[in-house]
Amino acid sequence: MSEVTRKYEAFYIVNPELSDADVQKIADRFKAVVEERSGSVESAGKWDKRKLAYEIRGFKEGTYVLMHFASPPQVPQELNRQMRNTENVLRHRIYSIEE
Repeated sequence: MSEVTRKYEAFYIVNPELSDADVQKIADRFKAVVEERSGSVESAGKWDKRKLAYEIRGFKEGTYVLMHFASPPQVPQELNRQMRNTENVLRHRIYSIEE
């Protein structure tokens, strides 16, 4: 019996002082979390640096990253845990996408 996969969108804001290479390392790490757990990443990419609506941990702007992926239901829980424990991720949110 195959496991049910659902589509998700992970949106996160990282420290604006990081270089493009560092932001890419973080994005690659989260992409690996999904792929190691039988998921597939459809797209992942850095948007750009934008001003935040309010200050977060002393930062007034952040670098936005968006990732679309399909995975079993337990993968977003692990991804959420790892994002929460990553120091350079200021905010994150994972949404389930209805088809």
